[in-house]
Amino acid sequence: MKYYRDMQTIRRMEIVLDTEYKSKNIRGFCHLCDGQEAVYVGVEAGATRDDDWIATYRCHGIAYVRGDTPEMIIAELMGKETGSSKGKGGSMHFYNKDAKFWGGAGIVGAQVPVGVGNAFANMYKARNGDGPLNMAINFYGDGAANQGQVWEATNMAKLWNLPAVFVTENNLYGMGTSVARHSSVQPYYEMGKVVPGLWIDGMDVLAVREAFKYIREYTTSGKGPMYVEIETYRYHGHSMSDPGLTYRDRAEVQNVRKIRDPIALTKQRILDGGYATEKELKAVDKEVRAEVAEANERAKAASTPNLDEVYSEIYWNENPPFIRGVELQDSRTFSS
Repeated sequence: MKYYRDMQTIRRMEIVLDTEYKSKNIRGFCHLCDGQEAVYVGVEAGATRDDDWIATYRCHGIAYVRGDTPEMIIAELMGKETGSSKGKGGSMHFYNKDAKFWGGAGIVGAQVPVGVGNAFANMYKARNGDGPLNMAINFYGDGAANQGQVWEATNMAKLWNLPAVFVTENNLYGMGTSVARHSSVQPYYEMGKVVPGLWIDGMDVLAVREAFKYIREYTTSGKGPMYVEIETYRYHGHSMSDPGLTYRDRAEVQNVRKIRDPIALTKQRILDGGYATEKELKAVDKEVRAEVAEANERAKAASTPNLDEVYSEIYWNENPPFIRGVELQDSRTFSS
């Protein structure tokens, strides 16, 4: 039931974000993840909060399962001080140090070498007796899978047998280009000649959960990295500027909704197993809608950050003596 509620919350949150973006309460880039909810809920269920996770800029769902509330997520997109990153990061730059979620990256593929750094740190700490070996999950899209930095990072991870998980979040389209047109290597989980691979149905939350339990066991036992391909589907376009229907037709999207929707699949399992009734599930849906609607109203009512926040958190634990503004007169000098 928790998986069902979590997926419904992510789905409802993305629908609200779509509406608020079209109402111009959200500006800039916005990449929605409705349709891919089982990926995030399933990975979180199979991993632990001791495992690192770094991801792409389609990261609202990950931010939620790693502990951010709908209000924090919506407020962040609206540029409000109650947002996850104080309204300074927006849609692509969520971050939760306490939950070991190292953010969404705005540059395609750039997070993967950083994720391997997480895996190296985990191995280093374990070898020095600073706790058990934990895995480092590195998400990237199918459009980034053939980047040089991904291959180089994978090579390094295998040379040192790091507990790194290279996850291709394959929603079948790199922006507006189908995988058949942009990748000569398919399936993605077979990309590593000496790195084992695993394919997962990303529309099935239980399949994702069980797979990541196994992946965690494998990578944290010192056997090295693993390639993972999670095949999923996004209902929205690549971003809010993409209608999503120029490179695929409406019938394709409707067909996935009809026969492969991850929430509908989970709902049917709950009903078939007698874990809840249709009425009880409708009550959950109603509660989720109300909770997200209330979170949205609170986010809209919140204040924008003080302008001084522009100059904060650039350096770790200190301010530099001088930060130049866009205009020289907007620069700041800090006393030592």
